[in-house]
Amino acid sequence: MAHTAMSGSGTNAGDDPLQTAVWRLRSRACWVDAAALIQPLTADASLQRASLLVERCLYTEQGWAEAEDALRTAEAVARSDDERGAAACERGQLAYAATLLGVRDRADEARAALGRAAALIAPGAPGRALLDFRRGLLAENLAQSPQAARAAYRRAHAGASALGDPLLLSFTWRHLAGLALREGELAEARHGFGESLRIREELGYLVGTAPALASLADAETEPEASRLRAEAGRLFRLLGGVPTWLARQLSPPAATA
Repeated sequence: MAHTAMSGSGTNAGDDPLQTAVWRLRSRACWVDAAALIQPLTADASLQRASLLVERCLYTEQGWAEAEDALRTAEAVARSDDERGAAACERGQLAYAATLLGVRDRADEARAALGRAAALIAPGAPGRALLDFRRGLLAENLAQSPQAARAAYRRAHAGASALGDPLLLSFTWRHLAGLALREGELAEARHGFGESLRIREELGYLVGTAPALASLADAETEPEASRLRAEAGRLFRLLGGVPTWLARQLSPPAATA
């Protein structure tokens, strides 16, 4: 199976020591250090390294050139459809991040890359759940189509459940809850955000815990909302202001307090 950073490998006691070290660094926003531990000698390793550096771009809005270089290496050494599809999925994610964060409009590239990944990764293959999730991100945030996003997130959620991928489940729970919140379904939103937070805390995914706390705060009433938002702010500062985009979510409530 082509390996990407999204899988959360390294979170279990019996995992390979290298993957455990990579996970610990990644979960604390040390993507460059995590990537440095991986020697890109195989297609699998090259893909994981690229995936870590792509994730860094989304969380820090930095490191675009390094991610591009690593991704080109992964694309060059990919041989099987699974490997080529996984590399295309990362290409789509990088283009999506650049578009979402206003670095450069690469929406067409993102759609094309994820479409190429869909043609290469068979339905039911291990990489399909992550691909479905990322197609949901495009539908929600670039195409402004919550219906299509929900369908993609649900497919990803089912796939992550079948694979036993808790990290991906934490993402699908959170984004499905976000759609529920937009529609005023507060109980559903609280449940989804709560599940996402629980999983991330259990995994020790520190860099993802602050966004989960802030999202749950948006669905809660006072004083719980302020408590959750304050905890999110503490973690955000602890990690040096990462993820960068969380500052926009934390600032408005603080300004009106």
